[in-house]
Amino acid sequence: MRNHTLRASWVATVVASVLALVSPVATNLAAGAGSGPAASPQRPASRADATDPFEDAGAGADLTASGAEVGSGPVTPDAPIAPRPAEPTGNLLVRVAHAMTARANPSPDAQVVGSIPSGSKYYDVALTAWVEEVSPDGRWGRVEIPYVWPRRHGWIALRGLARRTTGVEVQIDLSEHRITVSKAGRRLLGMPAATGAAVSPTPPGEYFVTDRIAFSGGSLGTFAFGISGIQPKLPPGWSGGNQLAIHGTSDPSSIGRSASAGCLRVSERTLDRLKPLLQLGTPVIVVP
Repeated sequence: MRNHTLRASWVATVVASVLALVSPVATNLAAGAGSGPAASPQRPASRADATDPFEDAGAGADLTASGAEVGSGPVTPDAPIAPRPAEPTGNLLVRVAHAMTARANPSPDAQVVGSIPSGSKYYDVALTAWVEEVSPDGRWGRVEIPYVWPRRHGWIALRGLARRTTGVEVQIDLSEHRITVSKAGRRLLGMPAATGAAVSPTPPGEYFVTDRIAFSGGSLGTFAFGISGIQPKLPPGWSGGNQLAIHGTSDPSSIGRSASAGCLRVSERTLDRLKPLLQLGTPVIVVP
């Protein structure tokens, strides 16, 4: 009888010890499951969200790099290792934080051929440039120098510039009076546009979006996408600026014809379809 009592007492002691160890763990698990913060609501879109692809990037961030470590804390032998994210693909865009010297070749000793401004021509929007080519060592990028004629390219140093890629590209076919938007090589939209008249033809070239500006209506419609090119052959008596743009119009009958001072005129419906696609830096290629 005494041995049975001692055995029962020993079992009770072990069970109590186990419960003492398990109870705090169970309590912590319940707290972690039910008392954490609720998911934050999605931040509403704003004009900055719509126009600035670097709004969340931070100065000097390199969003195309994949060398950052995945996760945090030490990796134990039993912990699965997360795969390294794939390199982004598409056209490279860089934020030009200050005026930059453009050179004839990817070398600090090469001839200076121009300057890349930090802001757009008329509205001083922070410039996001399309890098058409990257040097083999990755240190230099070839860009179209904005707002100059004759058109020319130059190489700028990429170190320290915030970067992003985009798969969206715009092609303007002057002979067909047509704008086509593609993404990653897949055609998304095609729409007619008015192009430059015979005395003020739209100059072909490789450009990029530098402005996204809303208007209250009138000859430019309700919205304009300024691009990095200028019109060297303004019509006689023209008193406006010389920057090229894709914009609306108060003369819808001109769409599909050679009728403008050089800009591309589109319908309001087309503007609504372009707004979510054409961000700052988006490539715009104009072909004859």
